[in-house]
Amino acid sequence: MAGPTSIEWTEVTWNPVTGCDRVSPGCDNCYALALAKRLKAMGSPRYQNDGHPRTSGPGFGVTCHEDLLEVPLRWRRPRLVFVNSMSDLFHPGVPDAFISRVFDTMKAADQHTFQILTKRPQRLVAMAESLPWPSNIWMGVSVENASYKFRIDQLRKVPAKVRFLSVEPLIEDLGEIDLTGIHWVIVGGESGPRARPLKEEWVKSIRDQCVEAGVAFFFKQWGGRTPKAGGRELDGEYWDEMPG
Repeated sequence: MAGPTSIEWTEVTWNPVTGCDRVSPGCDNCYALALAKRLKAMGSPRYQNDGHPRTSGPGFGVTCHEDLLEVPLRWRRPRLVFVNSMSDLFHPGVPDAFISRVFDTMKAADQHTFQILTKRPQRLVAMAESLPWPSNIWMGVSVENASYKFRIDQLRKVPAKVRFLSVEPLIEDLGEIDLTGIHWVIVGGESGPRARPLKEEWVKSIRDQCVEAGVAFFFKQWGGRTPKAGGRELDGEYWDEMPG
């Protein structure tokens, strides 16, 4: 599963793995789970794995797709590629060998820039030394509230040229953030019928800390019932900074 996306900070998605489990409060209203349920109902063959009913929900079991491993090698035009928008590459259900093959593809497809996000930094760190880290592989972690800022400390141990934070959905004030070794921060509010509110002061605090630290800041959305319900402006501006 690969193709164009409406995610503002990337150009295409590439999903050699689909399926995941809830691991923290940011997963409570998971867009990928909702989409997977719809795709399963539509008969998509990649979303028929039910997974564990207490964690994954219908149609969201972890599945590795061998036939998609080399897709980026066929894209000639350079692209920003979000890896596994429908999963977490470092989920325990993904074999080490398959993760290595994903990295081999990213290394070979050096015309593209690959953006990986995980909520499982412990496994990321455990595997980091055995994986290649060319400059076209960016590595990030999700941080939805102050309790999960430890993921940033884990990310700092990874030798990626660009290390970034996805602070989405931001569901509480993060307070002071140590941005040492971080190159990019994406912030966004939750969307959907059960979207939790996003306070302006939380966003401004992160923006101001990024400006002071010289870290690129990207504000994705205020959120609401739909992703675009609240718009994207912060203090009358669009913040679309990318790491240099």
